[in-house]
Amino acid sequence: MASSGTGTRRVTIDDVARSAGVSRQTVSRALNDKGEIDISTKQRVLDAALALGYRPSRFARGLVRQDTISVGLVIPDLLNPFFTEVAAAALDAARARGWHVVVYDTGDRIEEERGTLEVIASQVDAVVGYLSQPEDQIDKLTRGLPVVLIDREHHVERFSAIRIDGEEGVHAAIRHLVESGHQRIGMLDHAARSESSIRHDWFVGAMNACGLDAGSVSRADQSVEGGENALKELLVAHPDVTAVFTFNDIIAIGALRAARRLGRQIPRDLAVIGFDGLQLGRLVEPPLSTVALDTRGLGALAVEQAARMLTRSTPLSRDELVVTAELQLRESA
Repeated sequence: MASSGTGTRRVTIDDVARSAGVSRQTVSRALNDKGEIDISTKQRVLDAALALGYRPSRFARGLVRQDTISVGLVIPDLLNPFFTEVAAAALDAARARGWHVVVYDTGDRIEEERGTLEVIASQVDAVVGYLSQPEDQIDKLTRGLPVVLIDREHHVERFSAIRIDGEEGVHAAIRHLVESGHQRIGMLDHAARSESSIRHDWFVGAMNACGLDAGSVSRADQSVEGGENALKELLVAHPDVTAVFTFNDIIAIGALRAARRLGRQIPRDLAVIGFDGLQLGRLVEPPLSTVALDTRGLGALAVEQAARMLTRSTPLSRDELVVTAELQLRESA
């Protein structure tokens, strides 16, 4: 497949025509199984299309036939309310454009994600969502489709990405805890990957800025039960911890439940601050303090960029593709 810059450009009907030594019209007739074409010429066109990996653009066909644009929205875990909120926002934004959206839940598994991309590459006009495998694999599997990644940097030229910048929000959270008298602050990071998260890096930077040790960390599965177990482990290893910052709100809700079961009063004995800004955080007792993202803005921004890529309009710049997070104080800290 012909390449352009650091990415892989989509093979066009012109490429197939040049390779087969025929006109665009002949390629179109061959691929659409029109009868008015010599059998050997048709086979030459089909062989060229296969060799080049040509995939007719559903979007381009839609411009003629007024087909509905179809977008594949890839989510790692719809049981996690954060991803559900992002998906709902993306669906609303796509529906407003008259688009069809197919949502795929990969279960946060690389193998499932790879299989999903193999299936949808011929069925949608663009892919939006959370993809965790190497970019070269995504590039190969999506076969020239516009791709908008969420919460990830990108290097492939034809991709775009929505970045989450929660650094200042995390610094504000740690400053608030320090100003409230906490000196031993721990973190419950995620356990889904072998490496620590970027949110852990923000936590370490915030603790260092306050002159505090950032070594009190436990790893948690991204679930309420994961938060419960991780808090118990943290307090066994570091019983002097009086406040915790967590990778996300679901883990924080688990930490709240574990603290109550351990007889700790929130926030008197243990302050808890999450990350994400889920609506669910308002409903727990006590209401959860959190570093909140605009989940609706996140989903809408991803769809807007996909629309610009599909229509070859001027894409949003890197600086415009950022969703920031702000500290929202409630009763848990």
